[in-house]
Amino acid sequence: MRKNRTAALAAASFLLLTGTYIAAAPSAYAGTPGGTRANDRNTDFNGDGYDDVLVGAPGATVGGYAGAGIVTVQYGAASGMGTTRSAVLSQNTAGVPGAAEKGDAFGQAVATGDLDGDGYDDAIVGAPGEDLGTVTDSGGGVVLWGTPKGLAGSATTGLEADEPATGGKFGSALAAARFTDGGDGDLLAVLDSVGLAIFRYEAAPAARSTTGASAKKLVRDSRTDFAPKAPKAAAPKGKAPTATARAATLAAPTGIQPKSLTTGDYDANGFADLVVSGLSVGDESGDGWSYVIPGTASDADPLPNLTLRGGPVAASGDVNGDGKDDLVTGEPNSPDDGGPWTTGGMVGVHYGSGSGLTGEPQWWTQDSDGVPGTAEKGDGWGGDLSVGDTNGDGFADVAIGAPGEDIGTVADAGAVTVMRGTTLGLRTSDVRDFNQNSADVPGAAEKGDKFGGQVSFTDPNDDGRFGLLAAAPGENTNDGVVWVFSAGSGGITAAGSWTYGAGALSGPSLDARFGAAIDE
Repeated sequence: MRKNRTAALAAASFLLLTGTYIAAAPSAYAGTPGGTRANDRNTDFNGDGYDDVLVGAPGATVGGYAGAGIVTVQYGAASGMGTTRSAVLSQNTAGVPGAAEKGDAFGQAVATGDLDGDGYDDAIVGAPGEDLGTVTDSGGGVVLWGTPKGLAGSATTGLEADEPATGGKFGSALAAARFTDGGDGDLLAVLDSVGLAIFRYEAAPAARSTTGASAKKLVRDSRTDFAPKAPKAAAPKGKAPTATARAATLAAPTGIQPKSLTTGDYDANGFADLVVSGLSVGDESGDGWSYVIPGTASDADPLPNLTLRGGPVAASGDVNGDGKDDLVTGEPNSPDDGGPWTTGGMVGVHYGSGSGLTGEPQWWTQDSDGVPGTAEKGDGWGGDLSVGDTNGDGFADVAIGAPGEDIGTVADAGAVTVMRGTTLGLRTSDVRDFNQNSADVPGAAEKGDKFGGQVSFTDPNDDGRFGLLAAAPGENTNDGVVWVFSAGSGGITAAGSWTYGAGALSGPSLDARFGAAIDE
């Protein structure tokens, strides 16, 4: 619980977020682009040139409080990532705002970006179960500022809503990227239960606070609420969305209950576009939709906002190697009406172009030719996604989590599919499929493990080939475990794969749900 609102979130009017575009006054910019192609990911907290790994364990017990939550960071190196060069941080870490309390769920959402433009990426951690005073589950978050020594509690800034609301769950989803050419660093997008808030870094005096926390500030630029009104011309049940249905939804961001955020540079203009993904509400509720807000230079004509079918899971990367990010959406739990596009989950790929995301998406299910398995109700195929180049061929591949997949008679053991990017887009050539009963994969498929609940490509040794992290937050009765798969010239391989949990990093492991969130 925080008893006082943080002064770091004073109101500001800097960024204009309208129903049309994101824009800002011109200013020098020191941050990095926010797309998710391999050369512009933002996960290097200590500035040594190697990707670091940020993992959330929102169920962890801290100071005797169950569900208070932790995050862990593992630092990359020429030899890759391990469990020794690491740190565990919580709201009981010295300097971190707030205090660990039951149900805070610190680490339920994580993101990274260089918010202050100093060349060190920063970690943003959501705590959607945070109570503010007597306001229950208002939510909150913390920015752990990157430094030459990595992340530490002594360099932190608190985040919370300007108007705390019961059940608001501020910090339930996060994203940071360069959306425009104004400001000193990446902008930060934060979701709560009904809307989106944008924050920017503001320089502050060098003096430190009495708590030892950094004096760096974040101020709110704008907010957009997503009204509870169904999208127009929703796609027919059981069918792939049509161009007519898609075109009819290019309107204000109504009708989407927001669930997640991602970014990507879909028109390759050097500025990240922001994607808010969620579920439709109203008469035809529960279908996945995404709302795309294009990023642009302040002196350029913006592209229109776009509402498209697919979500509430989303990830971005350059699947077809044309220099533009593509948007991959997952719909693991669409209402089951017996149609071919809803049973077991579906994944859609919307390809980037000079005019942004255009054309009909490419749709996939487990019943598509060449995809392993069979689409069955409850599989949750598309429950999480990651996009990255696993073999260095210049085409990003797509990891697809199916945490509800049954392995034989073992319910909800979970599985992961890796599909290859090509010049023609996503294809099933040389597709990979892993579960805990696969050869060379440690462990064994067990009921409720939910292997594939989180998937994340990462390149901690900077060799240009992205290995795969696959989490089973339900492993060991909700302790949670992460699997590490290496990548070589042939892509992802199970050979040599290994596992670790929070305990291997000297963190609390009991019911921690380690791996419930992994940053891209």
